[in-house]
Amino acid sequence: MAAVNATPGSSTGAADAPPTAPAPKKKLHGRAFYESIGSPKCIVAPMVDQSEFAWRMLSRSFLPESQRSSILAYSPMLHSRLFAGGQKYRDTHFQPTREPWAGEGFDPAAALTPFLDGNPAIDRPLFVQFASHDPDALLAAAEMVAPYCDAVDLNLGCPQGIAKRGHYGAFLQEDQDLIFRLINTLHEKLSIPVTAKIRMLETREATLEYAQNVLRAGASILTVHGRLREQKGHLTGVADWDMIRYLRDNLPPDTVLFANGNILLPEDVDACLAATGADGVMSAEGNLSNPAIFAPAPAPGDEGREYWRPRDGRDGGWRVDAVFRRYLDIMYRYVRDQEPPARRPLFVVGDDTAWLAAPPPPPPAAALVPMTESQLQQQASAKRAADFTTPSAADDEPPTKKQKQQQKQQQAPKKPEKYLPTTNYAGMQGHLFHLLRHLVTRHTDVRDALARARLADMGKFEAVLDMVERKVAEGLLEDERSGGATIEREMDDEIQLKFGNKKKDHEGPKGEEEENGGESSLHTVRRCKRPWWVVQPVIRPLPSEALAKGAIQPKKARGNSNCNNTNGGGVKAAASVSVQNVNGAATAVPVTAQAAAVDNETETLAAALDKTTAYPSSELVSG
Repeated sequence: MAAVNATPGSSTGAADAPPTAPAPKKKLHGRAFYESIGSPKCIVAPMVDQSEFAWRMLSRSFLPESQRSSILAYSPMLHSRLFAGGQKYRDTHFQPTREPWAGEGFDPAAALTPFLDGNPAIDRPLFVQFASHDPDALLAAAEMVAPYCDAVDLNLGCPQGIAKRGHYGAFLQEDQDLIFRLINTLHEKLSIPVTAKIRMLETREATLEYAQNVLRAGASILTVHGRLREQKGHLTGVADWDMIRYLRDNLPPDTVLFANGNILLPEDVDACLAATGADGVMSAEGNLSNPAIFAPAPAPGDEGREYWRPRDGRDGGWRVDAVFRRYLDIMYRYVRDQEPPARRPLFVVGDDTAWLAAPPPPPPAAALVPMTESQLQQQASAKRAADFTTPSAADDEPPTKKQKQQQKQQQAPKKPEKYLPTTNYAGMQGHLFHLLRHLVTRHTDVRDALARARLADMGKFEAVLDMVERKVAEGLLEDERSGGATIEREMDDEIQLKFGNKKKDHEGPKGEEEENGGESSLHTVRRCKRPWWVVQPVIRPLPSEALAKGAIQPKKARGNSNCNNTNGGGVKAAASVSVQNVNGAATAVPVTAQAAAVDNETETLAAALDKTTAYPSSELVSG
């Protein structure tokens, strides 16, 4: 160690000087911040109970380890008031260290061991998203997570009824002053950057003003979901990439902009970047259906056992049994701190098939769910509270009725210890139903078994995995026997069932849907369709299709239905939804302002969409 020379006028030795605190890390903003985290182009969206640690790990696992940090991921949406004020809520939704990291049992001087959320080695970059309408509660929650993430995001896009009742998400967009205060509070007082995710408003001008307000308040990154608040469920429709392009062209050039919507397949990412000019692309439902959506497909000949590609070389996809295995392995290794059970290699055609005739192996014994230090302390406190009334063996008095009951309980066989149902466990069943959507539609026994799987019962999930692997093996064998004819026929039959007598078309968007008036999601279904053993998006029907099938019912609109409009539909048009086809062209679909203003009248919006839209083809989207 080099000697330290005293300077004139200083004390005689360095040991006499007080220790110098490390200089605080400079808080970056905007593009400088974005570049500091690697300028990610691919973003896993914040989803309620669905973008938890294990799912983020799975989404990154399809890239080489050296490239996994190129994917930015968001936490699930968290409620700021509950997070700041509730120990149990924090413990179930956020586990950054093995030791207590906030609240009960937290020692600020103790060294903390990284665990799951925000672990610098495996879960970065990470933005933690909060829903809030209270600047103080938002700041309190954000300060708790700041040491364990790269930024805090404000949810201004949630369109669900719970957000309306709680006055957060997209239901803050009428109160631009409150939005400014929420973001500015974090910008001024939080040690890390703040970002925000919004939905578009009814006009380009209003949406631009909204975005400018968010940026003036101090947001470093702006994410825009190209749909209105009313576009949800059967009314989801398509996202408006033209609106995002308008914002790109009219906001300051150094604005960091993320686009959200219309990402069904991996190739849609580049299409969205080109169409919108955004810096990055965020995916929600597309990622839920295919967590490998941000990873390139293996080169021909390098598919291995996890990726399926058809004989003609057309696009294939990751096998559902392979993705299922990866997911369970992540749960074992990281969440449960144990090695996965030994399994046979994934089946490929040419392997021995004797195992298919053998009975399924017994599921592994259920293991206790590991707890963090703070959770163990809570359990110990509860046990002490329950034990302090236990009667003494030396007590000469006859036991009371309550004491007899306690003695009986103590002598009874012990039940397994309770575990904390963290979001990593709570999200498993929903994730697997998304992944297996096309398989369980055909194989209802798998659907029923998955529905019976209970929280954290890994043995049940292993049993479902074994069923899935057997179904996939049988599907691959049948595909081999028929030379691919069986699966082609099954896919055509499924399209026939959904759309009626539509002629087969694999070449492009031209098809009978254009001849019949132009409004159909048929081309999108054909573009995305894969065999049921391959992960693939779930295609929602267009609003007019849902209306025609009776999924939603038209209602007479309230108020004056003779508003002037430039679309000739009898309903005032306030915004347009951009429809991208396979060639990259876009057409505008009007969305009615009057119907949108009647928030609970979803049927009215559907009827108006059906009345005013006319376009040749559409790309139905999720996320």
